[in-house]
Amino acid sequence: MGKSKQIGNHNSDKHKNIARKWKTKRRTKDLDQIHSDMKPETAAKLLHQEVDYDVTGCAQHYCLHCARYFVDMRSLKEHFKTKVHKKQLKLLREEPYTQAEAERAAGMGSYIAPKKIEVKTQPIEEEMD
Repeated sequence: MGKSKQIGNHNSDKHKNIARKWKTKRRTKDLDQIHSDMKPETAAKLLHQEVDYDVTGCAQHYCLHCARYFVDMRSLKEHFKTKVHKKQLKLLREEPYTQAEAERAAGMGSYIAPKKIEVKTQPIEEEMD
């Protein structure tokens, strides 16, 4: 056997869960949370936010499907053409998992395959300066 790669964590509590710390550092929204954000009333609030200087791009350029803020409109448009955005759209096409579906899968009813939802890239509203 060899020596453990993790050194010096025997007595310190603040570094106990290193793996959990790294897993949650860059955590993004789950697909079901994004589906709830895609509802028209919530989407309107997210796409037309007030100016917030603590967020990237003052919270004016937001990708609804990826839950990301961008610096300017040009970088948002470029993001729409990327593989990451297209893959996210493909993942969002499947209906979100529900408790009823879990019960059917466990044998409490007949299983129904999840439906496909039509997801398109959000419309871009260009501002005239």
